[in-house]
Amino acid sequence: MITRTSSPQPTLKPPRAVGPERHTKDVVPAWQRSLSQAVRTVSELTDLLGLGPEVGTAAAGEDFPLRVPRGYVDRMRREDPHDPLLLQVLPTAAELRTTPGYSHDPLGERQAAAAPGVLHKYRGRALLLVTAACAVHCRYCFRRHFPYAEHRLSGEQLDRALRYLADQPSLSEIILSGGDPLSLSDDKLGRLAASLAEIPHLERLRIHTRLPIVLPERVDHNLLEWLTGNRLRPVVVLHANHPQEIDRAVHQAIARLKRADILVLNQTVLLAGVNDDAKVLGRLSEALFSAGVLPYYLHLMDRVEGAAHFEVDADSARRIVGQMMRELPGYLVPKLVQEVAGAPSKLPVSPLGAGEAG
Repeated sequence: MITRTSSPQPTLKPPRAVGPERHTKDVVPAWQRSLSQAVRTVSELTDLLGLGPEVGTAAAGEDFPLRVPRGYVDRMRREDPHDPLLLQVLPTAAELRTTPGYSHDPLGERQAAAAPGVLHKYRGRALLLVTAACAVHCRYCFRRHFPYAEHRLSGEQLDRALRYLADQPSLSEIILSGGDPLSLSDDKLGRLAASLAEIPHLERLRIHTRLPIVLPERVDHNLLEWLTGNRLRPVVVLHANHPQEIDRAVHQAIARLKRADILVLNQTVLLAGVNDDAKVLGRLSEALFSAGVLPYYLHLMDRVEGAAHFEVDADSARRIVGQMMRELPGYLVPKLVQEVAGAPSKLPVSPLGAGEAG
């Protein structure tokens, strides 16, 4: 722990010059072009998959719009309304139901806001909400109702966030989240990372992202340049829920991260109708490991308003993980956890009937 009488005042750095592959203002990166062409309407999505209009509900997307990259749509099965990738992104009438016990802020994050854009829930690490944007709008998103306008990081608000982090010597890790932090440009992320590296007690920079899964072309030279270009040890935590998501392009994106000596982990949300099956989750763990990723967490779903139809009860989850422990080596079994508002950490949920595991 570093103690000092006055904290340094980190500021955003100007962009650094990098090698010839760096994008200029006149060249739009491939990932941004792909993102701009994402599917945004229920009718277009169902047409692409050969499904009838009755499958989705446009009204459910009015407050939380549909958005899904076309490359992710290509991994969905045509003419299958129960495709596990489709179910994660398609607005349906089930979202319009009000369910007791579900809320707009299931994790009490408004109370954890310590500065603009800063959530400080756990000792030793803090989370920086750098954007409201995502490449894909997952229908179970626990921040689908989050008041991002109150936490916009720009100008003085960003300076205040950096000052807060500098004044917390117990922090050793900063987590970039959102939205999805990799929705931002590399120039913005590079300047932010350089500013964070000026805070002496920070040791690690963790990125929580779904983009390498749904938009694998995002992992390009420029991303790796800023992510490995300072003293902070980078960690990338992916979010994949089903083995069908792990295709050749995702393998290649992960391989680029691994070649850059970046630790890559994965967290999964347990979702009814999508992955609430030990064999499916086992295939996911195997697919991740073959790509060089270790399964990290399996989350019980956060009880956000509009997502009740995805919930898997705790006892079912415990049985599923118990079965995984019987069938897989321990390093391929993600830790089953639940996040509870006000708790000092994510809470482990013990599996049922695991027997011996190794």
